[in-house]
Amino acid sequence: MQDAALPDTIEILRPDGVRLAARRQPGDGPAILFLHGLMSTMQGEKAAHLAGHARAHGREFLRYDASGHGDSGGRFADGTIGVWLDDALLACGQVRSERIVVVGSSIGGWIALLLALAHPDRIAGLVLVAPAPDMTRRVAARLPPEARQALDRDGVWQRPSRYGEPIPITRRMLEDGERHCLLHEPIGIRCPVRILHGQRDDDVPWQDSLQLAGRLAADDVQLTLVKDGDHRLSRRNDLALMTAALDALCQPA
Repeated sequence: MQDAALPDTIEILRPDGVRLAARRQPGDGPAILFLHGLMSTMQGEKAAHLAGHARAHGREFLRYDASGHGDSGGRFADGTIGVWLDDALLACGQVRSERIVVVGSSIGGWIALLLALAHPDRIAGLVLVAPAPDMTRRVAARLPPEARQALDRDGVWQRPSRYGEPIPITRRMLEDGERHCLLHEPIGIRCPVRILHGQRDDDVPWQDSLQLAGRLAADDVQLTLVKDGDHRLSRRNDLALMTAALDALCQPA
């Protein structure tokens, strides 16, 4: 007999024919939707931890690989914030529960904010782990001369990464990112928001999360700083903080 809590492997078809790989676990609402970070996948430590946590609590859970990542189709070099937001909107449409708590990691936190602006009626809360809103603006401001030359010449720069293979940064990604920047003005998100950020994050300054908290229109915003935490925040204690924040937002109003 099949366990009703086992995830369904599904494909989400984009209008351009690209297929997004996803896993959906049945359960009660509000559902949990996980958005991974740049060059990460739905198989990462946070996603796996959330899957087990959702299963243990009988809660619907959906995770997927954004286009150009993991088992999904498409090329990473064709990705932009707008493209990945469209992926998230399609994934949101696959969630059966009416209300959703979105967990976004790194650039997935930026996408989560944009998703909440697009669907204020469905997004019941946000848990943002080392969120990276306006990341492309920060990258563009710090481009070394050789990167600018590569972007002018080839339209792409291979940005070194401490986590593995270089990250292709395209001119299109930087230009599109500028259209989705948030931190320069008030952000009209009114659902509860929980932000976790490590103070040893070498990729996204924790001060950005302090600025983000101040920009949000919501009154129910909490920022937790992890003094010895890095960008990944994937240690056991970090994951416990994430699920505690999630559980608080999943409680009935």
